[in-house]
Amino acid sequence: MQNHFALFQLPQRFAVDLTALEKAYHGVQNQAHPDKFAHATGAEKRVAMQWATRANEAYQTLKNPLKRATYLCELNGVDLETESNTAMPAAFLMQQMEWREELDDARAGKNIDALEQLDRALRSARKDTVAHIETLLDADDFAGAAQSVRQLMFLEKFGEEIGNAFALIEG
Repeated sequence: MQNHFALFQLPQRFAVDLTALEKAYHGVQNQAHPDKFAHATGAEKRVAMQWATRANEAYQTLKNPLKRATYLCELNGVDLETESNTAMPAAFLMQQMEWREELDDARAGKNIDALEQLDRALRSARKDTVAHIETLLDADDFAGAAQSVRQLMFLEKFGEEIGNAFALIEG
């Protein structure tokens, strides 16, 4: 089975031209559209549905930086070991603890300004982490990238918690 990049005829690297990805995705979706198979056999309809499903999965993976980085690591034989490898650099863990305290304080005080400041800091850290991941992947350092991808997973999860806090306060 061809990989997601090959499916959309894109170079296998972290930086993806999102416009080209979107165009390629719609091209594959159009080829597998159910209307084109209205008079086809059951087997042909199933194959078309499988192609459409696969294209959707590939598109969702490649358009999301976290999923794309994870996929590239896995394509190159590096398992992220998200269940077993939770080791993180001390500085990263300290930052997480500080942010958690800030989030708890902002939630308790219903402080939107503090939440917005925390959200800005998180977006900046996420942007820096994605840039670092891209550098490592471009250098074929998939093991190093995997460590940063695990950090990005923490940042994404924390971003969801901030979003939930906004919803709770603005309720």
